[in-house]
Amino acid sequence: MSRVANQAVTVPTGVTVSVSDSAVTVKGAKGTLTLPLGAGISVTQQEKRLAVKYQGDDAVRMRAGATRAHLANMVRGVVQGYERKLELVGVGYRAAVQGKSLNLTLGFSHPVIYLIPAGISIETPSQTEILIKGTDRQKVGQTAAEIRNMRPPEPYKGKGVRYAGEQVTLKEGKKK
Repeated sequence: MSRVANQAVTVPTGVTVSVSDSAVTVKGAKGTLTLPLGAGISVTQQEKRLAVKYQGDDAVRMRAGATRAHLANMVRGVVQGYERKLELVGVGYRAAVQGKSLNLTLGFSHPVIYLIPAGISIETPSQTEILIKGTDRQKVGQTAAEIRNMRPPEPYKGKGVRYAGEQVTLKEGKKK
């Protein structure tokens, strides 16, 4: 049985946490994040530590563990931030940031335009690399997944959008 909810979250210096009955707000150098609390779950702050308390059955205990993990991710996000790197593999595949949108050339007959969500910054260090940064871990991962889903790596040549370091197992082509 997991005991994640019993571990306290350490709050580093420079981070301000405000706890109410229905939500927890974490403010740091990189931004502000808010987490709503579910029924049966409460957060208490003692000095520089956050403790998650729960009352109820197994479902509430599981949500309490998830709440503790979300709080730890929020604290890390406002201090360091999160980033995901994507690579474009294929002849003519390119990416460029133009204002608040990401223009992708992915081998279709038309360019693909992706609107950058609020709270996320996207950089293109080269034409075949996309760097997604933000304070919210879920938003960064969701943005990376949406961009990758526009042209996932295909199994025969490996062309497409992939996460940095992702291993694509190639299939053998048809034999005569």
